[in-house]
Amino acid sequence: MARIKYYYDTESCRYERIKVSTTDIIVNALGFVALAIILSIGIVFIYIENFESPEEADLRKENEELRLYYDLLSQELETASSMLANLQERDDNVYRVIFGVESIPSEIRSAGVGGSNRYREIIDKGLEREKLIVDNYQKIDQLKKQMYIQTKSYDDIMTLAKDKELLLASLPAIQPVSNKELKRLSSGFGTRIDPILKVKRPHRGVDFSLPKGSPVYATGDGVVKLVRSSFIGYGKQIEVDHGFGYKTKYAHLNEFLVKKGQKVKRGELIAYSGNSGKSTAPHLHYEVHINNKAVDPVHYFYRDLDGGEYEEIIRLASIENQALGSY
Repeated sequence: MARIKYYYDTESCRYERIKVSTTDIIVNALGFVALAIILSIGIVFIYIENFESPEEADLRKENEELRLYYDLLSQELETASSMLANLQERDDNVYRVIFGVESIPSEIRSAGVGGSNRYREIIDKGLEREKLIVDNYQKIDQLKKQMYIQTKSYDDIMTLAKDKELLLASLPAIQPVSNKELKRLSSGFGTRIDPILKVKRPHRGVDFSLPKGSPVYATGDGVVKLVRSSFIGYGKQIEVDHGFGYKTKYAHLNEFLVKKGQKVKRGELIAYSGNSGKSTAPHLHYEVHINNKAVDPVHYFYRDLDGGEYEEIIRLASIENQALGSY
């Protein structure tokens, strides 16, 4: 039963019963309901702020796992970038130095992969973690481009290595005759006395004094470009093209053992020495040409001579004497 309330009326000096109108009841009820709603909202807000729902807990856990995997992925990208940087450094400072080629400019290695339009599809989706995703895509694309450049560089290095191997095999790096005691070299490169004209003339090769029929060997890998017989000049001669601008000539031969167009290897028997052409004694005249210019052959006799032997053959070749052939 509702309590009855009274108030003191000063005019009648008596207590009068308080009468509550319907409006007051409605206002009071609405006020109570409003207060209850406010309190409920406050309680819910406090709960939401301090306690998470199962769905929120699952989302939080999922976000934490995604963040962990993102951090791991970022670390892997950094590791891969560091390893690639080491490969780039070795490429520029070791491999390319060995083969005598310039390093790849840094602006080429670190060139970008396009602006934000490249990732417009991701940006347009308005993802919450958009920046993280775009940053990773940029790192991956940059790494892929750098790896592509490095791969192409290694292709170039492999080509250079093969060319270098071929060059080393092609160089005329041995003596064309057996000369272990270094007694066969009779006339060196440079100005020598012509055996017929008896005047000093350019001698574009070296002469090895040999018995007729001595073996003559190819001094480097190559292809026989010329096999010719003549009663004057070089007489019977062979010319081998070694590639890379190198050619060798073997003159005053007695017998050919190769044909034009035939491939030969260093140390392969290609002829026997003789006394053909304008020759005054059995010998082999041997020349080395680089880009069609005659050079001193003794500078290439490094494969079958040690340091002391090389110095001795240089000394013998420097003696100004009479050549054994006239050209």
